[in-house]
Amino acid sequence: MASFDLAAALANHSHRWLVTGAAGFIGSHLVEQLLKAGQRVVGLDNFITGKQANLDDAVAKAGQGAASKFTFIKGDITSLETCHQACAGIDFVLHQAALGSVPRSLADPLASHRNNVDGFINMLVAARDAKVKRFVYASSSSVYGDEPTLPKIEARAGRLLSPYAATKHVNEIYASVFQKSYGLETVGLRYFNVFGPRQDPNGPYAAVIPKWMALLFAGQPCELNGDGTTSRDFCFVLNAVQANLRGALAQGADVSDTVYNVAVGDKTSLTQLYGFIRDRVAKTRPEVRDLAPRHLPFRPGDIKDSQADISRARDRLGYAPTHTVAQGLELTVFPGAV
Repeated sequence: MASFDLAAALANHSHRWLVTGAAGFIGSHLVEQLLKAGQRVVGLDNFITGKQANLDDAVAKAGQGAASKFTFIKGDITSLETCHQACAGIDFVLHQAALGSVPRSLADPLASHRNNVDGFINMLVAARDAKVKRFVYASSSSVYGDEPTLPKIEARAGRLLSPYAATKHVNEIYASVFQKSYGLETVGLRYFNVFGPRQDPNGPYAAVIPKWMALLFAGQPCELNGDGTTSRDFCFVLNAVQANLRGALAQGADVSDTVYNVAVGDKTSLTQLYGFIRDRVAKTRPEVRDLAPRHLPFRPGDIKDSQADISRARDRLGYAPTHTVAQGLELTVFPGAV
């Protein structure tokens, strides 16, 4: 059942979903889309990186009556008790909670391990005990490490380049072990540079797209790591939402106990990306049209190029990106249409 009508699957069945990291960037979009589909949603977040404003925006955009179907728990996945509380009565877990960022993990590997590994196994145990139907979790393209071949395929990886990548690799191992040992169905999603509205532009570990947008709207120059040829498979957030929901609902003997690339299947250089963003910002701030970025040294722990092969997600989940990079950037710079 690789291809199925996702909207119909949601419309025909009401489930109870847990979204961890619900106040974060991707988590809040999952909350919004599930509530729009009439589903019952529990959100869990500790607000270390998530924001109440994200949740408020998500619930408001979900429409009238959405708030009555949403329950929020302020808590931390490093507490097994909290994880058990959050998983009670849940059908599907969409686990997004983590400390992201390669540089953050290099600066504080213990914090990354505590949240991304200890917290992850707490969630697996709680989901197993609650007998949830499926546990879908956020992995990362960072697990490919220094493997140079493009596009990236799930079966081939290189040496890991950061503590963050190591935590996500461990997540994938534990998820597979829990399916084999306890029968908990698990699906891992290797995100490739997801972007979109609500992504935080502030702080030392901010992603490049919201950071550049904020600087350009302020008329300030941007900093670009490397010579600009570094490339990424940038993926609009609604593509990632689709992958999560399909990962939870797709049927088939080969759907679970595996990982999937979540991307568009293309690559964009940082120089190209900067030009795309600058040209869109210049529609309202024409003075930045000729503003050039300042180049910095290549950032330690980063890979040079990244592009995904999305055929496994397409074949097994029915995943098909609905937004290109250009379309996603238009909706990110001018988010009123999302």
